[in-house]
Amino acid sequence: MSHRPFPGRRSVLRGSLAASAALTLPTALGSAPAFALSGRPKAGWGVQTGDVTCDSGLVWVRSDRPARMIVETSATESFRNARRWHGPLLGADTDFTGTTRLRGLPSGEQIHYRVLLADPDDPRRTGAPVTGTFRTASARRRDGIKFLWSGDLAGQGWGINPEFGGYTIYNAMGALDPDFFLCSGDNIYADGPITSSVALPDGSTWRNITTQEKSKVAETLAEFRGNFRYNLKRFNAQVPSIVQWDDHEVTNNWYPGEILGDSRYTEKSVDVLASRARQAFSEYFPISTLRRPDGRVHRTVRYGPLLDVFVLDMRTYRNANSTDDQTTDAQGILGAEQLKWLKGELSRSRAVWKVIASDMPLGLVVPDTGDGKPNIEAVAQGDPGAPLGRELQIAELLRFIKHRGITGTVWLTADVHHTSAQHYQPSRAAFTDFEPFWEFVSGPLNAGAFPASALDNTFGPERVFVKAPTAANVSPAGGYQFFGEVDIDGHSGELTVRLREQDGTVLFTKVLQPGRVGQ
Repeated sequence: MSHRPFPGRRSVLRGSLAASAALTLPTALGSAPAFALSGRPKAGWGVQTGDVTCDSGLVWVRSDRPARMIVETSATESFRNARRWHGPLLGADTDFTGTTRLRGLPSGEQIHYRVLLADPDDPRRTGAPVTGTFRTASARRRDGIKFLWSGDLAGQGWGINPEFGGYTIYNAMGALDPDFFLCSGDNIYADGPITSSVALPDGSTWRNITTQEKSKVAETLAEFRGNFRYNLKRFNAQVPSIVQWDDHEVTNNWYPGEILGDSRYTEKSVDVLASRARQAFSEYFPISTLRRPDGRVHRTVRYGPLLDVFVLDMRTYRNANSTDDQTTDAQGILGAEQLKWLKGELSRSRAVWKVIASDMPLGLVVPDTGDGKPNIEAVAQGDPGAPLGRELQIAELLRFIKHRGITGTVWLTADVHHTSAQHYQPSRAAFTDFEPFWEFVSGPLNAGAFPASALDNTFGPERVFVKAPTAANVSPAGGYQFFGEVDIDGHSGELTVRLREQDGTVLFTKVLQPGRVGQ
């Protein structure tokens, strides 16, 4: 593949990967800043970048007190001829976090950046700079693209275990030097408390770092913020992210309007919890759309002539979980507004590859039995016949893609805590008005692993590869932690997907040809 090397960036990575699993210093996991502080502002939670394009990117930081955010960028690590960007004033209203948009950056270049925090009353008083680096997308096709994806972090009670090395999967991901990392949801488990120790089946003990905010289910804004702080990683300073959310940023299998019957919660309104979670999500990730009045998560990230990423939100607009066997369903899992947006964006895209970042799989049956009913959480409901329920909306989208002649669509997802590759083919399907396509599943990053989900034949999926445990909730110490890699060759346009496990070992490889239908 023609993916270009950046030796300078690799040297930065070598110095940080050993500690990339998590920011495990006490200051990094602490609660909101205290105001009886002396000295200069400090950024003990690291830095991160997100939604990088050919000429722009977002830089994030958190301060330990009120401070003015200043970002400097340079083509070199020496920061000679640095360019300065004045960011927001960081205060209690955003939990002392802030994001600065960098514009007019050179395409396809390594950008070194450092964040300074200045005393609001004396701009000459600044704290020690915190540094990071990222690559802008290239406007030249020949440069190629490499990115990774996965999801599901600190779930089922499996948190940061120093004896295990923390979130070790990030070491293997960082070593691949990707252009960006796509997190397909469940960035936190707000509904999953972390205890100090968990007994393992072999008689040993898994030991977690714990915090006050992770000791119970998140209900208050402060508790949601603490959940996001828990998962900050040094990896973020070296690899920009494209982030979407799923259910566990709020609570398991949630949908708008839901009233919880879970006795762990004193706040029963999911809408109230989701509003607090969304605010914390917007404060702790550099995502441009979350500053919009509607706070939407779905968006398109254009990454040069080879790639557009269409980031879906299968939470905010969905209907209530049910048996999902209705014969008409205008709302579905995307909502009419988002479906219209996605059709328009796909039609306008001129990228060779169109990655649809879906926070839930299409043909894998994901049940929701929390209230004792045989409800459905995702799209497929197990009936192998004609589309019903939420499948109707997906059928409409797949039909649209076919009839508009849109090529190069690939679906990437996580959620189900195992890794697999599904090929969807109309000759095997009950619904046939679509072109064949691939869906690749990866994850978890650091959470319980679960057996493979059942397939629903409505769209004719064939599971070409799967790796999953036979028991439920296998700990990260037991393996079955996964991430995926996508490598797009700048000369041939070939897209190669590799499914990898925790140490980076390649489990499965599939090469797709650009513009080819039916592969």
